[in-house]
Amino acid sequence: MTHQLRLPQKLEQKLEWQPITFIDLTTLLLAIFALSSAAIFIRLNEESLGPNSTIFNRFWVGAIVLGVGQVITMRRQPPAVAPQPFTGQTLLLLIAMSCTFVGTLLMWAWSLTQTGVANSNLFHNVTPLFTTIGGWLFLRQRFDNRFLVGMALALGGAGLIAAQDWQVSGEHFVGDAAAIGSAVLSAANLMLVEHLRTRFSASTILLWCSAIGSVLTLPIVLLTGEPVFPNSGSGWICVIAMSVICQVIGQSLQAHNLKRFSAGFVAVFLLLDPILTAIFAWIIFAEQISVASGLAFGLVLIGIYLAKSSQGIDKERQDDALLNLTSELASPSLKG
Repeated sequence: MTHQLRLPQKLEQKLEWQPITFIDLTTLLLAIFALSSAAIFIRLNEESLGPNSTIFNRFWVGAIVLGVGQVITMRRQPPAVAPQPFTGQTLLLLIAMSCTFVGTLLMWAWSLTQTGVANSNLFHNVTPLFTTIGGWLFLRQRFDNRFLVGMALALGGAGLIAAQDWQVSGEHFVGDAAAIGSAVLSAANLMLVEHLRTRFSASTILLWCSAIGSVLTLPIVLLTGEPVFPNSGSGWICVIAMSVICQVIGQSLQAHNLKRFSAGFVAVFLLLDPILTAIFAWIIFAEQISVASGLAFGLVLIGIYLAKSSQGIDKERQDDALLNLTSELASPSLKG
């Protein structure tokens, strides 16, 4: 009598690998477009709200929109499988993910008050470096030379934009350090979301992030004396638009893609953010784009292309599945 060896369901799903498609990259690009509009909304609403209150309103409006969306989705289409239970470990991970995202926004906003915009952007944009190192150390991800060269080119392109006004001064040390801190927290956030995407949907993760973010930022707004809510109709329009476009659409698409791409590649792709922001500022505020900015745009695109064509961005390669297969076959649960 023969017995048919059946693979664990999780491993079978991993072996069903599909190559990266145009739709995958398009949704990631849409996420960057949505996220890059945040600076434009802040600029439009700078007379109505301070930086901390802007972040607070972004969170609580986003939490309401995401919560209502989840309720409607569950009523119209009940989940086919039971949702993952919330254990103590997952709750800690969700809280840590939310805290790192809040910390990223607050430290970056603070760095802008302590150093120049160019310095802040330059140091904040080293996020891919920390994400790649973290992925290699903690997530056992492997990145080939093609990816590393692409990351270096993209970082160089992003740095070229900031280098035009970069200032080296001891007076900017605190602000520069805060910008680097925001990059570290941003890298940690991407890795935590990447890990949580194996258990929860993107909307669930973002709902937790928005709800916890609201609770954490409200006391800061009250302590700084900034207005809690917008004081004009145009201010409310900016807040709602920023929450829906940046927090709900942009962050959700980014979290969705972290199940398909590695956090390192998503971080490299995010280097398009300052370039797209510059383009939006050129269109809306008639701000000039220099030749150096155009060259930087080209470098970032070349870097993203090299990173995209490497083998370090796809988390569902068949060779990884086969490595896991050998460990599963050796486990006691499959013996007998």
